[in-house]
Amino acid sequence: MNHQPQHEGLSPATDFTPTQIRDAVRRLLDADELPPVVQAGHPVLRQLAAPYDGQLDDVELAALVDRMREVMHDAPGVGLAAPQLGIPLQVAVLEDQYDLDPVSAAVRHREQMEFFVIVNPHYTPLGTEMASFYEGCLSVNGYQAVVTRYRNVELRYLTPAGEPVEEWFSGWQARIVQHETDHLHGTLYLDRAEIRSLASNAEHSARWATPDIEDARRSLGFLH
Repeated sequence: MNHQPQHEGLSPATDFTPTQIRDAVRRLLDADELPPVVQAGHPVLRQLAAPYDGQLDDVELAALVDRMREVMHDAPGVGLAAPQLGIPLQVAVLEDQYDLDPVSAAVRHREQMEFFVIVNPHYTPLGTEMASFYEGCLSVNGYQAVVTRYRNVELRYLTPAGEPVEEWFSGWQARIVQHETDHLHGTLYLDRAEIRSLASNAEHSARWATPDIEDARRSLGFLH
């Protein structure tokens, strides 16, 4: 989405009261149209989102999750965090059902991922193996950059029903998990990116949309 949302006077997420968070969610849910995705430069993306601890009732939380999933599909994307809709709450939705050619899928270790919701997540690397690939973000519209991330992680989170989960992710699924969890802690993918790799979507499609990053690495001069 190209529309720049206007949210004035945001306080740090830790200063938001449960009532303020609930009111912001209600305004979002009452809107007739899907909300725009908040873009880089908005302070909500640079704050530690408030842990979910009952600021919403079960119906409101389910409705927020449904709206987030709608926005993710409409964008389209494979994940969306509540701060990307201006809501400073540690909730994110993830889903990867896109078809890839077998070569790209094999190189990127990318498998489809069923829809699920993470609440108050934290990830821990499993081992030291890293992987570097181009990725983008709905809140940094129009660009992609290479990010080096852990290939395998353990994610601890709550379901919307409050059930604790410990789950291992690898490959592209681990990348999505790390990207969305980072959002809830005020980190954008650009903070971890090889800045020399930064490319517009058009340049990426024309030059660097290969399964790996070797051509881009040599031509743009990063990760020597």
